[in-house]
Amino acid sequence: MALRIVQVDAFTDRPFAGNPAAVCVLPGPRAEAWMASVAAEMNLSETAFLVRRADPEEGWDLRWFTPTVEVDLCGHATLASAHVLWESGALAPGAQARFFTKSGVLTADRKGAWIELDFPSRPSVASAPPEGLAAALGVPVLGTSMSRGDVVVDVASEAVLRGMKPDFGLLGRVAARGIIVTASSDSPEHDVVSRFFVPSQGIDEDPVTGSAHCCLAPHWAPRLGKTDFVAYQASARGGVVRVGLRGDRVLLGGQAITVLSGELYA
Repeated sequence: MALRIVQVDAFTDRPFAGNPAAVCVLPGPRAEAWMASVAAEMNLSETAFLVRRADPEEGWDLRWFTPTVEVDLCGHATLASAHVLWESGALAPGAQARFFTKSGVLTADRKGAWIELDFPSRPSVASAPPEGLAAALGVPVLGTSMSRGDVVVDVASEAVLRGMKPDFGLLGRVAARGIIVTASSDSPEHDVVSRFFVPSQGIDEDPVTGSAHCCLAPHWAPRLGKTDFVAYQASARGGVVRVGLRGDRVLLGGQAITVLSGELYA
């Protein structure tokens, strides 16, 4: 039986921007190797797989795969998953989406044209820069901190951040899962900007990364003097994330649009 698979651009309100994710709602569990193969075939930064729980009131089991590995937290594919459930009618328009994941229970709520995710905060701890980091990024590093294997890198300005041309061969050898580079925004529309590189997982640069903002929320809130701010991820595609720090949780707001729907026969 063919399975529907949908491609959604997340953290954007227009096609061909934000971060694309594939979403596949399954009638029942499938083997991990099969999901990994589908994700490799889709060749997007993440493919999400949803299975409704035995008690439909509980929600869905949700897993995320890059083309090379399974990940334990993914914001844009969760946003895309909630969007697909509402758009397809699998979830009532005013109902909350509840996802059971490797990072615990995550929720999504509709807020007008936006979707708000409730994710765990991932504070970083100041640390020395990993060896080879500055050379790989090709820009001066002002400071670094670590969060669950990701390194948060402060640079001098938005212009420096946007102008970076990392050496991905060198960056892939840096001792970090991912590299989050961030700076204050020059635009009145945004408070902070960032870019996210994950060559260790087969993604040179991720277009817009919800999970990275789980680190950026506690990183920036005390510096900005506020717990709610607007972030822009300055990749080639670009995307806006509304960020709210709530104790040990982070609210991530974004928009989403379906760009492709097809059938999977494998």
